[in-house]
Amino acid sequence: MIFRARQFQFTFPHPALIMGVVNVTPDSFSDGGLFFDPTAAVDHGIQLVKEGADVLDIGGESTRPNAAPVTEQEELRRVIPVLEALASQVKVPLSIDTMKPAVARAALRMGASMVNDVAANRQDAEMWRAVAECGAGYVVVHMQGTPATMQKTPAYRDVVAEVGEFFSDRLKRLSASGVSLDQVVLDVGIGFGKTAEQNLQLLAALESFRRWERPLLLGVSRKSFIGQVAGVAEASERLPGSLACACGALNAGVHIIRTHDVAATRQALRVTEAILARCKS
Repeated sequence: MIFRARQFQFTFPHPALIMGVVNVTPDSFSDGGLFFDPTAAVDHGIQLVKEGADVLDIGGESTRPNAAPVTEQEELRRVIPVLEALASQVKVPLSIDTMKPAVARAALRMGASMVNDVAANRQDAEMWRAVAECGAGYVVVHMQGTPATMQKTPAYRDVVAEVGEFFSDRLKRLSASGVSLDQVVLDVGIGFGKTAEQNLQLLAALESFRRWERPLLLGVSRKSFIGQVAGVAEASERLPGSLACACGALNAGVHIIRTHDVAATRQALRVTEAILARCKS
């Protein structure tokens, strides 16, 4: 299985890729404001690469529950200087975490190779055309509703089946918009319009989403359902639960782990991979 993101190509089976998070926002649930200054954000991205990040995911608009949207101009003001600087200083793919096609296009012009789209439930194809034109990688994230509404009353008849139906539909729409299958990564969207129980159901069923033969990405780092399950209030205290999810996901065949804690996640994944390799031998 091949994943292409502009000039980058990854062939799986492959050790799990680690996507390091660079939040250029004042209100992220996990590290809001720490890297809002562009220089701090660039330094943080460089540090994450040193710790073992294979991809950097740069976002200028918080997608936490109840987050207020920001304007296109403000999002561009936040992310473009960071992308431009990182593109000249690191050799890993840069991903733009955005819901806005214009921001994605500007980021791709500045050196981004991927678009991480939590609003892949969109109906308009402008984002997909931008991805197709640039040959960029594209992460299809499942979300019910919008960040402002997604956690109010998430409801499913069968969350695993409905996320699967969503992926089938999006792959058809992407193909119709000119996006090649080898540009696509699938993300079940943990925490994006799901209760803690629905998140756990998706985590338990991750292996079933391999049937599309596309890389699976999992983003659980520091998320609130971990606190609900483990009784931990502060996001900064949820690393052990995040690592448990990441290692379980690896066993289910997930290919990319999105995390705020790159060094710890890398160590946990490499040890898990070594154990799994012995199990198969």
